[in-house]
This record gives sequence, structure tokens and C-alpha cells, in this order.
Amino acid sequence: MTKKQVEEMLGAGGPAVKGSLVEVRKPCIRANCPACKSGCKHLAFMFHYATGGRRCCMYVPLACVEPLRQALDNGRLLEQCLHEAGPALIRAWRAKAGRTV
Repeated sequence: MTKKQVEEMLGAGGPAVKGSLVEVRKPCIRANCPACKSGCKHLAFMFHYATGGRRCCMYVPLACVEPLRQALDNGRLLEQCLHEAGPALIRAWRAKAGRTV
């Protein structure tokens, strides 16, 4: 996969990220919250990612969940393309050198 192909793919599909989106239930700070008292708690989303070899997480506002899901899908697609690009590159080099796969 060439740099131009990667840029075209990212331009067409939007941003790409690597990580995971996790749905969690968290208690709030209100003393008499019916949802928390019933044990249901409140829906929240966390983005988990790695940086510098460490796992980190970040709160995701509800309005950002769908765009983040799309960016995660784009990231998976990009990663798949990169995995496929290695063998394809070697086959191209072999073909150029006159060898068969």
C-alpha cells in the first residue's frame, strides 16, 4: 500500500484511530438518585488506548460515540490493509526481480 493510497483511504473515510470503546455504568454524585439506588447507574463510554506502552482511558461524551465508532472501524480497516500490504510488496519485488511467488 502506497502513501498515496493510505491518504486517499483516510480522506474518503474520515479519521482512523486504534483502541477500543467500552460501555460502562457509573454512579453519579447525587445522594438520592433513583437510577443509582436501583443499581442501574448511568450509561457512560470510555475510550481505551495505549500510549508509551501504557494502557490509558478517556471519557467519551455521548455526542462523540458514533464518530468514534466510525474512526475505530476505519482504524481496523487501515490496520488490515497494512497487514496485507507486506506480502503484496514482497510479491511485487519478486516479480520485478523476475522470480515467481
